[in-house]
Amino acid sequence: MSRERLIYLPLGGAGEVGMNAYVYGYGAPGKERLILVDLGLTFPTMDNAPGVDLVLPDVSWLAENADRLEAIFITHAHEDHVGALAHLWSRLRAPVYARRFTGRLAQMKMEEQGQPTEKVHIVGAHPEVVEVGPFKVSFVPISHSIPETAALLIDTPAGRIVHAADFKLDTDPVVGERFDEAVFARIGDEGVKVLVCDSTNVFVPHAGRSESTLKGPITELVKSAPGMVVATTFASNVARVKTLAQAGHDAGRQVCLLGRAMQRMIGVAQETGILSDMPPLIPSERAAETPGGDLMLIVTGSQGERRAASAQLSRGRYLGLQLREGDLFLFSSKTIPGNERGVLAIINAFSEMGVDVVDDSTSRYHVSGHANRPDLERIHALLKPDMILPNHGEHRMLRAHAKLASDAGIATAVVVNGTMMDVTGEVPREVEQVEAGRLYLDGNVIYGAMDGIVRDRLRMAMNGHVTVTLILEEDDTLGDPWCEMRGLAERGRSRAPLVDMLESQLSDYIGRAGRKTRADDEALEDGLRRVVRQLCMEEIGKKPEVTVVISRLSDE
Repeated sequence: MSRERLIYLPLGGAGEVGMNAYVYGYGAPGKERLILVDLGLTFPTMDNAPGVDLVLPDVSWLAENADRLEAIFITHAHEDHVGALAHLWSRLRAPVYARRFTGRLAQMKMEEQGQPTEKVHIVGAHPEVVEVGPFKVSFVPISHSIPETAALLIDTPAGRIVHAADFKLDTDPVVGERFDEAVFARIGDEGVKVLVCDSTNVFVPHAGRSESTLKGPITELVKSAPGMVVATTFASNVARVKTLAQAGHDAGRQVCLLGRAMQRMIGVAQETGILSDMPPLIPSERAAETPGGDLMLIVTGSQGERRAASAQLSRGRYLGLQLREGDLFLFSSKTIPGNERGVLAIINAFSEMGVDVVDDSTSRYHVSGHANRPDLERIHALLKPDMILPNHGEHRMLRAHAKLASDAGIATAVVVNGTMMDVTGEVPREVEQVEAGRLYLDGNVIYGAMDGIVRDRLRMAMNGHVTVTLILEEDDTLGDPWCEMRGLAERGRSRAPLVDMLESQLSDYIGRAGRKTRADDEALEDGLRRVVRQLCMEEIGKKPEVTVVISRLSDE
């Protein structure tokens, strides 16, 4: 009989920043009882997924083993940890456990997607324990850039796992629970077999700063501004929104929040009792009537999102509000890699208006929600794990974090999405590879990366498209074929109209084709497609996507 084992399997978030989904299992090989920690998403770009709304982890392996899945645990309410839950829950159908702030947001997401909100169970902080199958799980408060983030204590028959989630060592986080070193030292003294640990800021050499250090600089900046002040930050950073609002209030300004996501976060924080002392806010209607020098806006869109309030303001008037020369726009946020283009477009648009922009380049008005290298070393020392598995980071981050652990004499491994590790013994051991790709939410349809839809979209975007239409009767053409072009230059190297040249060469090809070819739709399509692509390559240097439509008329 096979011995029981403890496994770790990332399906997202290991080798990338975002789309977190981590499976733990205990039992006989292939029959382990499973839990899932987090079910997040990432956002597409026009470069890699044009037109796609959201990118989700491929949970096909887990769905195939859904009868073994005991529960889903959500560590905190960032989109890259909870955003895919409502979209993918119907494939897994397991109970969901989260703390009250995270759980309330998860319930709202489930309701929006028509999923049963009662499947999201609200649980208290450690030492409260959730027992599912062979697992005993508790939520240990830890500081981050969103309230009620929790590291998970996962006790199993093979030992204790600490899934650290995203965290920083902040003893004065403004909103939410502080980092309690004594609690983590006690957990370390009790014994930790595996620490699965955030790697995002492993390359930052200095210790992280507290959220509370921002109040003075932000207040000073707002008080010194002569015109309207607009600030943007992550909608989920409730502490930062409060700091910004308090700075505006202290400067004698009316404060208004713009953006549905931010208003929802603040609303849920107040509803769940996390935020009880938010400065007074005014609606956008009153803001539009308030002189700029007496007004501060806190808006969504810190990452350059085109439909968010920041981008709308950069394009002109939004909800009756307009920035003018001498006004101030503050990015109290870090630009996530990949979003630079959108953020820069907003900055330049404001510059053309004469608006003064303060970004995150000085780090004076923003602090990270992730542990830096010295903080990682500190958590390692507090928990004293037998092994460390880096997660939440690009491959280079995982590798650097693994080296940090190895240099300290701790067993470790670089584990990327789809790699199943046996962590029962003294060192982690790879035992299996599973499919761990991406799913795309496109409108209201979810499909896989291998379905070819995005690939075809990219090809059309890069190379254009030609439609060839041909009508045949008894293998003879009724008129010449005609073409429609999209996304291609009208004239090429010869300066003649490209569509005319295509239709002429296609007619010549059909005239040369034998009766056998004209009777075979597949062969005829291939031939017509080759003619189009070859001529386009000669004329404009592009091989477009080609759709051939053949209609056959019959006397019957």
